[in-house]
Amino acid sequence: MTAKRNFVIQTPRGSIYTVKTANGTVTAKMEWNQGFSGRREAGFSKAQGFIDSECIRRMNPETPRLTGVLIKSATLGTVIGSGEINQITPYARRQYYEHKEKSRWFERMKNRHKDSILKGAQQYAGG
Repeated sequence: MTAKRNFVIQTPRGSIYTVKTANGTVTAKMEWNQGFSGRREAGFSKAQGFIDSECIRRMNPETPRLTGVLIKSATLGTVIGSGEINQITPYARRQYYEHKEKSRWFERMKNRHKDSILKGAQQYAGG
């Protein structure tokens, strides 16, 4: 099973730029905000968790159901925030590719709901 994804943002050290012109010298100092990486890492982690749970929720009506085990296997087999959705039933792969009416349910869900999922993730990521 996949672990929750950790986002790491590394900010470069500050820089000093000096430019000589005909009227003198111009110096600019660039520094990164110290809290930038921590805030963004947390936002990206929340956004990934949102995407994972929203994909599972929206796959539900698209997934073939006889007993409902295939649907529940996505919830049980997925670590929210990992960036991977795992359906852990032994027949999930065959159903996904070979089911007559409802094959490739993730792709169909993604085509229908991609924009709204990305819009929600943007709110968590701070963008």
